[in-house]
Amino acid sequence: MNRGTAQNRRWQAVAFLFAAFALCYVDRQAAFSIFPVLEKELGFSSAQLGLVGSLFVWSYALTMPLAGRLADIFRRDRLLIASLVLWSISTLGTALSGSVAAFLGWRVMMGLTESLYFPAAMAILATLHPGPTRSRALSIHQSAQLLGIVAGGWYGGWAADQIGWRNGFAALCFVGIAYSFVLLFFFRKIPPARTMARPVSDGLRKLFHSPLFLLLAATFFCFCGVLWIVYAWLPDLLYERFGLSLSTSGFNATLYVQVGCGVGTLLGGWMADRLAARVRAARFYVVGCGVILSMPCVYLAFRASSLDEFRIFAAGFGLLSGLAIGNWFAAAYDVVREQDYGFATGLLNMTGGVSAGIAMLLAGVYKSTLGLAGIMAWASVLAALAGVALLLGARSVFGLRKNLVPGAAE
Repeated sequence: MNRGTAQNRRWQAVAFLFAAFALCYVDRQAAFSIFPVLEKELGFSSAQLGLVGSLFVWSYALTMPLAGRLADIFRRDRLLIASLVLWSISTLGTALSGSVAAFLGWRVMMGLTESLYFPAAMAILATLHPGPTRSRALSIHQSAQLLGIVAGGWYGGWAADQIGWRNGFAALCFVGIAYSFVLLFFFRKIPPARTMARPVSDGLRKLFHSPLFLLLAATFFCFCGVLWIVYAWLPDLLYERFGLSLSTSGFNATLYVQVGCGVGTLLGGWMADRLAARVRAARFYVVGCGVILSMPCVYLAFRASSLDEFRIFAAGFGLLSGLAIGNWFAAAYDVVREQDYGFATGLLNMTGGVSAGIAMLLAGVYKSTLGLAGIMAWASVLAALAGVALLLGARSVFGLRKNLVPGAAE
């Protein structure tokens, strides 16, 4: 394969995995827009609605280290294709559920099966895009979740209003299985990357002796708590506060956050690649600043007294948080060996997923007492403090002179 063809294949991989990742988020997000229907049809309580997100995220997160380890041992393209087929079947299972327990059980299965995708996909892209294009490639892939969240938020409500949520979820299953054949054909054109996995204990030792990886994981923990409260509970907040329909509340809850986040993610990837040519810790700085600056916006969005006010602050949160979202894993790969990319991705995602599950459940439990705005106040302050710690940690670990890339102007 000549150099031009290889370069095209690298960016084609980004495009094909972009579509797969968007579909992943459509399938998981659609359920959050049908909470009122689940209450009426299956008898969900508010706490059980919190479990719709929490059980998914916990099962997804807790299996992430294993999924990441598998991505460092086996063919990564085969793992992500298997994941796509299996999570599509799980989506069909939710459509066929006749009770709260069955629905929640299939959400657990969706979390387990989707966990195979992300470490494999990110490791493939990080290997295909070393150095100067890494943040851009990974940020483009990450932006697919934003499209998927908007589409899923709208689609879940639309399906419930127009064709029935069960039919809508069944359709998602068939789309996913069809796309798995598209990916299978594409990856036949790319030689599988050799895996160089070391013993798990060796990988753990390397990761836990990296102060910046640990700080990044701690910040990710706090940030994901905020983010998944937004994903899970914002449609319900708009539905109750402004009297919108299910489809309109789902659409507004996702569109402004995710459009802003898409712009911010792509901007953050471009900024980080440019800055990383001069400053070693550039990606950590972009992540920290994005987290800190976005927190006031998300709090004000939850406090908004009008729909227009909400849209402004939601878009601001999306734009600024996107700077971090586009660089979490690119930053981690700056301090992790290539043979541990999958394992590091799994550990980092597990950290964020555990936090997300706790946050969504607590939001459901304390919604009636603290209110969603009160819950968001505490969560956003904690995330902002973690962002400050990450900036200070990156500054301390690298120092000014050591932080400069050799040959960069001081």
